[in-house]
Amino acid sequence: MIDRRTFVKALGAGTAGAALGCSKPSPTVEQPVARVPQRGTLDRVGLQLYTVRNDMEKDFDGTIARVAAIGFKEVEFAGYFGRSPADVRAVLDRNGLTAPAAHIGSAAALSKDWDKTIEAGKIIGHRYLIVAFLTTEERKTLDDYRRLADSFNVAGEAAKRAGVRFAYHNHDFEFVPMEGKLPYDILLERTNPALVAMELDLFWITKGGQSPIAYFDRHPGRFELVHVKDMDGSPQQRMVDVGRGAIDFARIFAAREKAGIRHFFVEHDNPEPSALGSAKTSYEYLASLKF
Repeated sequence: MIDRRTFVKALGAGTAGAALGCSKPSPTVEQPVARVPQRGTLDRVGLQLYTVRNDMEKDFDGTIARVAAIGFKEVEFAGYFGRSPADVRAVLDRNGLTAPAAHIGSAAALSKDWDKTIEAGKIIGHRYLIVAFLTTEERKTLDDYRRLADSFNVAGEAAKRAGVRFAYHNHDFEFVPMEGKLPYDILLERTNPALVAMELDLFWITKGGQSPIAYFDRHPGRFELVHVKDMDGSPQQRMVDVGRGAIDFARIFAAREKAGIRHFFVEHDNPEPSALGSAKTSYEYLASLKF
């Protein structure tokens, strides 16, 4: 299995490479959001394709088809495996999928052909381009986080001009206090909500000892996307398929309107023994969940 740090480094280079292969963008197509009916069920469940990255590497088209066959309506990319934006869009269209979001690598991706990354994303149909991870070198001090927040505002402004939304995806390190403050709070307070959205990873914020509900209360409307990942009740806090752990998704999703959630993406970093099997288990749980 490819670990996330290795994958993210490769992703940053791959995204820029795909962007450099773009011609002119097609018209922006407004993608449907994960509207939640009043009865309290999800009518659109997405998959972060990092979950099935090893399958994608071996069989890109076939894996996308199998993801659609499970019942997923949306996907979130984490690399295009050498495919051009037009080719990616064609595979999605053949399988009745949309890709409202994509991870673009670490913050370094914002200084590498950001305009071309935006252009490529628009061809595929992305509405959100998301920094997936911060390297250790990028986040040594609180001042680093302040500088990152400022750079996110700049990137978000460029994305907004192009009709795309910039967002940030957390792990648990943002909830480790530095100088008496939580770095995640710095990012929230210093970024402009009109320019920067948050993709809240429900596993990592829980592992970091914080409550998603509390953040929804303090920063309503900021969390336009969520990663739906579960955690078991063991001291090791292992990642498990959604519905097999202890995270109370019904309670979290009941606060979806306050949070501002538009998209729900299943993810499992290291699913065993089958990534597609893990995705199917999680999908079936969420498709039947009432809240």
